[in-house]
This record gives sequence, structure tokens and C-alpha cells, in this order.
Amino acid sequence: MLASSRVNGQLLVVVFAQFAGTSLWFAGNAILPELQPLLNSPGISSWITSAVQIGFITGTLLYSLFAIPDHFRSTYVFLISVTLAATVNLVWLLLPINAGTVLVSRFLTGFFLAGVYPVGMKIAADRFKPVLGRAMGFLVGALVLGTAFPHLMRGLGEQLPYRTLILSVSLLAISGGVLLTLVVPTQAKQPAGSFFRFQTLLSLGKPSAFRPAMLGYFGHMWELYTFWAFLPTLITYYQLQHPTFALTNSLWAFGGIAAGAVGCVGGGYLALRIGSTRVARYLLLTSGLCILLLPFLVTTPPWLFAIFLLVWGMAAAGDSPQFSTLVANHATLDNREVF
Repeated sequence: MLASSRVNGQLLVVVFAQFAGTSLWFAGNAILPELQPLLNSPGISSWITSAVQIGFITGTLLYSLFAIPDHFRSTYVFLISVTLAATVNLVWLLLPINAGTVLVSRFLTGFFLAGVYPVGMKIAADRFKPVLGRAMGFLVGALVLGTAFPHLMRGLGEQLPYRTLILSVSLLAISGGVLLTLVVPTQAKQPAGSFFRFQTLLSLGKPSAFRPAMLGYFGHMWELYTFWAFLPTLITYYQLQHPTFALTNSLWAFGGIAAGAVGCVGGGYLALRIGSTRVARYLLLTSGLCILLLPFLVTTPPWLFAIFLLVWGMAAAGDSPQFSTLVANHATLDNREVF
């Protein structure tokens, strides 16, 4: 019982650290209304969003090439990465505000988040394998809440200076990394021959249980981040059609994104009963159906549109932890053949 309580406590710490670290992800989007007049750059919104994603992809590739999470303690990698991400998230506040400074800051924030989100998943996969589907549900649910958190701060504190919001998010991220390092023990992994081999990329395309999980995850991520980035614009468009729409854009964006946490946690428990494959399939089909229905639902009353956004948010993010579970399990099973 004591060991179980300790494991559950460690899982909660990993969940909090993931929530705190990933709150950096869309912090730039939450303050776009304040940034746009200062930058005086038409079209900058899409580039601010894309810069983080491009940085994350670049960082993930380099972290993998050098096998950084394998050669060093995972919690140390997490702490250093989240501290660097929080620092570059702040540094543009000390410099003259222009498009170049903001975009570089956002790119580097995404780059160092490669040591936060994937490494947090690795810690969970290493420590909570018997209940990995449920653990991933909580972990990705934390990521979803972290993503939505800046929108909540902006919605509840409309007069909150954007500098205060950015500082608060950065300090929160660092606190999560410190707590994780203090509470969750991990061992350095230095297996013999642990280096990247380019033939591995060719192996990924061969028929295996890993391939459909990987491809499904790829398609899911395209939809999920498009949904998160597109949601504020969608809500603004809906408000123009319905002037009586009551809540602020930020609160509606928070609700639509944060609903994904419910899908992640609920899907994690459901996966214990019917398996990760079926949960991922059902939620992916649901989110695909939401995309098809969107053109018809933007004309519906606010209460129905709100329900639609919540369902879409739950489905769009809910399959993510199960795809993570499938990839982690099958990558482990195929480890001898692929690596």
C-alpha cells in the first residue's frame, strides 16, 4: 500500500510538472491581442504559432540524434530544458519588441520544450508501465491543461499586463521542473551502442505493429495543433455572427482546449477496459466527424456551439495518450529489430 501511494504521488508530480512546463507552449497566442499593435506586422499571428512548432520539431530531432534523454538522467534533462524554455520565453521582454525578437524567442521556447513533453512521457513510460494507458491519460491531460492555462489567465485577468502573464507562466514552468527533480528518482541510462542510426528511419516504414500507431499519431497531431491554433480565430468568427455571444474569446478558447483533459483522463481509464487501440480509433473518428460538421454548426445557437466545441476538444486531444501508449509499447517490443 505504501509503495502504491508513493508511485501515485510520483505520478501526480510528473503530471504537475508536465502541466507547468507545457504552459509555455501557447503563451504567445494568449497575448496576441496585445502584441499585434506593438509589432505592426500583418500576418504575424500565424508565424508566432508556427515558430513554436518548428522549434519543437527541430529540438525533438536533435535530442533524438544525440540520445540526450538516454545518456543523462531524465529528470535533469527535464529541469534544464524547462528552465531554458522559460528563460527564452522571458528574454524578449528585456529587448526591443519587434517581430524578429518574438519569433526567435518562440522558436527557442519550442526547441527546449523538446526536453519537456517527450521526456516527461519517457519518465512515465519507464516508471508506470503496468498502467501506462491511464498514466499517459493523466500526463497528456496535464499537457492539455498547460496549453489552455495562458488563455484562462488572460480570460480571468483581461487587465493583466502581458509581461506579468509571461513572467507568471515562466516561473510556473520552472517550479514544475524543480519539483520533479526533487521527488521523482530516475537512473541514467547508458546502454551500449546507444546512438542514432539512419537506417532506423528506413525500418520505421516496414510492416510492423509500430507503423500504424506511428502514422495514426502523425495524423492526430496535425489535427490537434491545428485545432488549438485555429480555435481563437474560429471563436472570433463565431462572435461576429452572434453578437450576443457572452464570454470572452480567451475563456472560450480555454474551455475548448481544456476539455481535452477530460478526454485524456477518461480515455485512459476506458483503455484499461477495452484497450488503447479501440479508444484511439473511436476518438479519432469522433474528432474527424466534428471537422465535417463544423461548417454547419457555426450557424447554431451559442449553447449548441459550446457543446460542440467541448466534444471536439475532448475528442481531438483524448486519443493522444493512447497513441503515445501504443507507440511506446510497440517501440519497446520491436526494439531489438529496429534499434
